Amino acid sequence: MEIPFLISPYFMDFILPFVLVFVLIFAILQKIELFGQGKKQIDALVGAVIGLMLIAFPYPRSIIVLLMPFLAVSVVILLVFMLLYGFVMGKKADESFLNKNWKYAFGAIISVGLVSYLVYIAGYWDFVWDLMFGRSSGQIFVNVVLIVVIIGAIVAVIKGESGSSGSG
Repeated sequence: MEIPFLISPYFMDFILPFVLVFVLIFAILQKIELFGQGKKQIDALVGAVIGLMLIAFPYPRSIIVLLMPFLAVSVVILLVFMLLYGFVMGKKADESFLNKNWKYAFGAIISVGLVSYLVYIAGYWDFVWDLMFGRSSGQIFVNVVLIVVIIGAIVAVIKGESGSSGSG
């Protein structure tokens, strides 16, 4: 039985990464007008060369191929969160202290998720896990995390007090 073209390894590992990199490079060059205004042919040629160079090197190509499912899942999770957040907050969303902190919190969560996933797909997850939670360094890591959380709480309390006392 033949494999359908859209899920064949050649399509997934070569054509899709090439098209993605080509389109991204072309769009960036069109936006910044590096070679001048109206130079679509040059921008397309540079995008094609960079895309073909990506295909020639398996490791960067595999990182892009392995990163795209994370992007898709993250966008779906973000969509679900934004829908639920929109239902809870309603139409009126002001720039209050809570909203600004939520933006920072979700930015931190996305950053930690992306870094964790990159470490995992690069093959260093076991090394990092042993480094943080191994026999000798496990207690040190937990203590450092606890100190960072305490410092963060103190900074949040001090910022919260300075913001509320200045408006009164």
